[in-house]
Amino acid sequence: MDARRTTVRDMRRANRSVLLTRIWLDGPLSRYELGQSTALSLASVSNLVGEMISEGIVEEAGSVDSDGGRPRVLLRVAPGYGYLVGADVGETRVQVELFDLAMTALAKAEYPIAAAEPDPHAVAAHLLDGLGAVVEQAGVDPASVLGFGVAVSGTVERTADAVVHAQTLGWDGVPLGAMLRAGTDIPVHIDNGAKTLGQAEMWFGAGRGARHAVIALVGSGIGASVVADGVGYRGAHSSAGEWGHTTIVYGGRRCRCGNLGCLEAYVGAEGVLDRFRQANRGRPAVGGDEESAFGELLRSSTRTAEKVLDETVGYLGAGVATLVNLFNPERVVLGGWAGLALGERYLPQIREATARHALRQPYAQTSIELCQLGPDAVAMGAATLPMARLLRDGGVPRGPVARVTTTPPRPARRPRSRAR
Repeated sequence: MDARRTTVRDMRRANRSVLLTRIWLDGPLSRYELGQSTALSLASVSNLVGEMISEGIVEEAGSVDSDGGRPRVLLRVAPGYGYLVGADVGETRVQVELFDLAMTALAKAEYPIAAAEPDPHAVAAHLLDGLGAVVEQAGVDPASVLGFGVAVSGTVERTADAVVHAQTLGWDGVPLGAMLRAGTDIPVHIDNGAKTLGQAEMWFGAGRGARHAVIALVGSGIGASVVADGVGYRGAHSSAGEWGHTTIVYGGRRCRCGNLGCLEAYVGAEGVLDRFRQANRGRPAVGGDEESAFGELLRSSTRTAEKVLDETVGYLGAGVATLVNLFNPERVVLGGWAGLALGERYLPQIREATARHALRQPYAQTSIELCQLGPDAVAMGAATLPMARLLRDGGVPRGPVARVTTTPPRPARRPRSRAR
């Protein structure tokens, strides 16, 4: 008897999950459209939708004419039912944003990172400070924040502690999840930044509608999110997608990871600026920080700058060709702040360089597009991590939330220094 009740309850939650996901990703939708697209009976749709409306997670959003009948009422996820916070831990800054459930950004906070290998405790403090700051800026009750998603470099062990291995940052076994949970009761979700970018682009941006895609992140470093038959590919231990550390030049430039010839050493913003400095007789690109210096380099008309950028486009095209040959995607989406900057100026040349290095048939089956969500897409993708949990649970939040502090205790286990 108990097993049967559990099975019925689980099925009801699964059906709610299907409906809520369709409404959130494709809404506003009518009950009739939901029935047609989910294969649930109209009675089941009406019953479950009525339940979610009474809970406040779904609301009516106008109506449309039907074929000869009464107007059909449209449904959407209520934007103010709760809030999502997403953070992007980049190489040069920590960025935290708060969104409503329509993914409208309501508040933002940024904290610069000066050290090449930032102290994890300092990063955790920035994250918690940012969480408190955006909640205060937006004027929302912390109890209405459904979750805090954090995007980081490197590999994230999918355990309760969310242990991070980021070789380029000098992080080896950092229990970032435990550090953050010590400072807040808001549920914390942590994943790799390229994977959160990929989720955002697949749900709302240039990847939408594709079943097989690669979303490439080019910033200071490089990563990729691989989507196969609509599902993100993570590998045996979630480290799949370390595209930046594939070898592009045997015995080439030393990468931040310590290896030689990685794609990141040639196409990542830090590597590009260093290559320019060396070609420019030791004189760096003008700019107060990495992003501004990269922008100045792109605007420069000197022969040295043009040569370095032409080479960068060639390396990037060869790297994209590797993705095309390995995964046969129908779409490659180029994102990240440096990827967008390069793509906005050089996308035709990047496509040409890819064609020169890729096999003809898989290249002909692939389109190469730019990220549609802009340079903040990693933080937006991080904010979708708690939303994905809510959708899987059929709209039932997990546990009470309220507390946000700004000083997490130091972890008992300190990260080891990076091995060269």
